[in-house]
Amino acid sequence: MDQSSLAMAQEIDFSLLALFVRASFTVKLVMIILVVASFWSWAIIVRKFIAYRAAKAEAEAFDRAFWSGEPLDELFDQIGPAPDGASQKIFAAGMMEWRRSHRQDGVLIAGAQARIERSMDVAILKATEGLNYGLNFLATVGSISPFVGLFGTVWGIKVAFQEIAISQNTSLAVVAPGISEALVATALGLLAAIPAVIFYNKLSSDADRIASGYEAFADEFTTILSRQLDG
Repeated sequence: MDQSSLAMAQEIDFSLLALFVRASFTVKLVMIILVVASFWSWAIIVRKFIAYRAAKAEAEAFDRAFWSGEPLDELFDQIGPAPDGASQKIFAAGMMEWRRSHRQDGVLIAGAQARIERSMDVAILKATEGLNYGLNFLATVGSISPFVGLFGTVWGIKVAFQEIAISQNTSLAVVAPGISEALVATALGLLAAIPAVIFYNKLSSDADRIASGYEAFADEFTTILSRQLDG
């Protein structure tokens, strides 16, 4: 390599901002999409960690109240028909259907247990949907970001070769900037995809455990009501 080409290469700014500014419109668009997707993914991740911690704390607190020995009617009167917590909503759904299943003379309407179970199942489904909301976006980012970045890289390399053909110069000063700009797109794709995949698996597992806790509580509550129905 001659000294003039080496000097020209050393004078080129290879900072991320400079690479972005010099990139073609298509590569810039790919970079912007990937950066936005990465920030959005992190926002979902932080929000989910906070929401799951609150859901676990609410479930533990309600579980202690439920098994404290306090009559279920009194517990339901305390939390009301429209509580905030998911565990409380499942309990409230079952208790409201339990009360609706009694006629004014106190006689239980037939099929009460099946209706109670369906009411709690609906409440569990809504709670589970809330837990999983946003996780599909993480899965999408984790699966397609590397390909979006690769598209930006391929496009950038194509533009770089076009510039080489136009200038008819294959020196480092001509080749290096275009290749560097193209490779940044792949790097951003991996930067967006790797955390999204890792935290999707983690958060999905946490959501399944929380939902399993709701289902276990519903089964226990149904068993208690079943004893009263049989009695």
